[in-house]
Amino acid sequence: MSSASPMSAVAPVLRVAQLVPRTEAEGPGLRFAVWVQGCPLRCPGCCNPEMFAAERGTVTTAEALAAQVLATPGIEGLSVLGGEPFAQTGPVAELCERVRAAGLSVMVFSGYTLAELRAQGRPDVERLLATLDLLVDGRYEKDLPEQQRRWIGSSNQVMHFLSPRYAPEDPTFTAPNTAEVHLVEGRVIINGWPALANRLRP
Repeated sequence: MSSASPMSAVAPVLRVAQLVPRTEAEGPGLRFAVWVQGCPLRCPGCCNPEMFAAERGTVTTAEALAAQVLATPGIEGLSVLGGEPFAQTGPVAELCERVRAAGLSVMVFSGYTLAELRAQGRPDVERLLATLDLLVDGRYEKDLPEQQRRWIGSSNQVMHFLSPRYAPEDPTFTAPNTAEVHLVEGRVIINGWPALANRLRP
């Protein structure tokens, strides 16, 4: 009988909701942003409720998506949002490992707090955390919009600097928040700070 865990036996396949290959609204510098499909937390007022259902989205492999990220010129890093990245921990970890090994930075937005993630005691969670330069954690609270810090949706959420690559005193992290409109493969995508992005939606 094999001693392999269910996670290790599963191919690193990702279910993706949307991609924006070049954005400045989802972390420092010019970034490739990946929104994963599926979220068990379903925060009230979430600006991406269409990403709650785990069975929707497009299926791809971590390897193929990493290749797409690394083929995008001029980007500083990868940002993974959702949905909930830690609902697909193993495949997201492989994606982030491949991207970071090539020298790009990695940022993840999670509705779970860092304490909640570490309390799970799961190797796949620790594997993903080990790939991160930045983690924004905590449930989105629509009645607590963040007014001062950049790239953070609500004031209860925390930006964790998990590597020396970025520093909290960098003025980039307190610059004004932004939202963007992109046309990606014939589809209009609005992304960025929730309070601004929601104003741009019809």
